[in-house]
Amino acid sequence: MPTPRRTLTLLAAVTLVFAPAVGSPAAADAAQVPDAMASLGDSITRGFNACGFFVDCTSRSWSTGSYATVNSHYLRLREANPSAVAHNDARSGAKVADLPGQADRAVSQGVDHVTILIGANDACTSSEAGMTTVADFESRFRTAMGRLTTGLPEASVFVSSIPDVKRLWEVGRNSSSARAAWSAFSICQSMLADPRSTDPADAERRDRVRQRVSDYNAVLARVCAEQARCRYDGGAVFSHPFALSHLSTWDYFHPNTSGQRLLAEITYTAAFDL
Repeated sequence: MPTPRRTLTLLAAVTLVFAPAVGSPAAADAAQVPDAMASLGDSITRGFNACGFFVDCTSRSWSTGSYATVNSHYLRLREANPSAVAHNDARSGAKVADLPGQADRAVSQGVDHVTILIGANDACTSSEAGMTTVADFESRFRTAMGRLTTGLPEASVFVSSIPDVKRLWEVGRNSSSARAAWSAFSICQSMLADPRSTDPADAERRDRVRQRVSDYNAVLARVCAEQARCRYDGGAVFSHPFALSHLSTWDYFHPNTSGQRLLAEITYTAAFDL
């Protein structure tokens, strides 16, 4: 059970985020912790491989999970609002093209807080040529944000940066188990093909894929900044030096329970300026 001091600190933090703008019609009303939240994104947000072999494990999601060890956004918010509910609208395998549809679902659920983590699958493709263009990424993300702001004008939106997929290569290239999994399951071959190669062409390919992720993150930051009730993590997830121990040993790609907990900690701190 949280201590009274921790609960008060949490409530103060979320009040700053969800309080209406000064001078708005709702400014005189007491700020409210979210009653309902939704998470949008891909397999990372679905908790894929966090508790079983190639299955979604939404209870361990960094955003809306119910597993105490992960200590998701949802569980932290429930400390201040025990009646809060959560919807996991993410889909394993999703790309940014799927985000507008997920946004529509969140609108239909009438939530007042949304988290978004999308883009890893747009860069992690079977080859470099298959990556989503930056222009298309921006168009799809703008569409999704437009649907959220139109359909849920009072909702707050938190946008996480995309993890650094080159970090996967850095922490796993010397692990025979990781290399075997990447090869057997054809994981993120745009980045992870020939992981032990030191050929300049492979090094340049990895740098280009990393740059594409950086470009996606720049889009997320720019579009989010255009909306008064959207908050971006400032690149916190992208820049965090996660370790091999944070990855599922089934695929060495998705976060395990420890990785989900780390992701929850980084993003919650960024979302609420703690």
